Amino acid sequence: MIEVKHLTKKYGSQVAVNDLSFTIEKGQIYGLLGPNGAGKTTTMNIMTGCLAATAGEVKINGYDIFEDALQAKKLIGYLPEQPPLYTDRTSREYLGFVGRAKGIPEKELAGQIDHVMEVTQITAMGNRLIKNLSKGYKQRVGIAQALLGDPEVVILDEPTVGLDPHQIIEIRDLITTLGKKRTVILSSHILSEVQAVCQTILIISKGRLVACDTPENLESLLAGTATVNLTAECSEAQARGLLERLDDVTQIQTLSARDGRCSLRLGTDQPDGDEVCRKLFFAFADARWPILELSVARASLEQVFIELTSNEPQSPREPEEAPEEEEEYPPQEPEDGDNTLEAEIPRPVLEELEIDPETLDIAAGAESEEADEN
Repeated sequence: MIEVKHLTKKYGSQVAVNDLSFTIEKGQIYGLLGPNGAGKTTTMNIMTGCLAATAGEVKINGYDIFEDALQAKKLIGYLPEQPPLYTDRTSREYLGFVGRAKGIPEKELAGQIDHVMEVTQITAMGNRLIKNLSKGYKQRVGIAQALLGDPEVVILDEPTVGLDPHQIIEIRDLITTLGKKRTVILSSHILSEVQAVCQTILIISKGRLVACDTPENLESLLAGTATVNLTAECSEAQARGLLERLDDVTQIQTLSARDGRCSLRLGTDQPDGDEVCRKLFFAFADARWPILELSVARASLEQVFIELTSNEPQSPREPEEAPEEEEEYPPQEPEDGDNTLEAEIPRPVLEELEIDPETLDIAAGAESEEADEN
């Protein structure tokens, strides 16, 4: 559905996105996870065509976001971190404006507005000014505008930022509903949010992709040897005496010991924690000491996140041959008698903006004549 290849974005000497490549499959919810300043928002702005890249390419269902921008953007609905809302309009008026800007035919517009308002559960707020809505409802209006035009891909940048716990749960449920019919990409630095709704997680650190997998597989990255938590109805000395005779147990840490029971954390040299638990069960059963708790301590997504992002170098390493820098066009001083705006704006920039320099000459000449008359 989406292909990102060797994406790079530089601001002068600062590398915001560094040779980023990944693929987004159709019909899944993806989480773009990373610490603040990792390059998540920059990546999303480039993927949606809001920001030019220094190098690389982005294709949406085969359409290049730079070369075939019109076709590619028809497939995308985007909610920036700050929803682009006109607060002096009602929700329905605002959605009508966005729909017309997206080129939705007038005969279809009212029906689409009703549909997205129903999906985002803001129908009752349709005639209320946006400035009078709560933060949660403003986010819903922002998501509703992203859904206009029935895009195949919905991209949400920090969709729950600033919301209270109840609102966060509601937005998560909405995202899960959207993911049943669309490809959804959301960015966040909140681990629990990504883990709750995403089927695949991409972790970005300092502009680099450091991991891409399911939450379960990411957690297994740090599994290594198993750690086992044990609570048994016996003294600490009795438990240690038994455990020291087991070859698989390499480390014993006492968590608590009182009232005829003890809780221990056991280090092992085995990757299979279940097999270690089986041996512990039979050993304590033979000793007739009841086991009250026996579990394998799994690596959490938080541990994986910290491990992957903290091991990244402080600054991305530059390639041996740096990509060619974008050409800069310094302001040009107008020559004597030259009153045109073209003298202030270089011709290559005007051409990139698809502005006819002759039109600016005419406009500037008219301003000059008006100034002479005055």
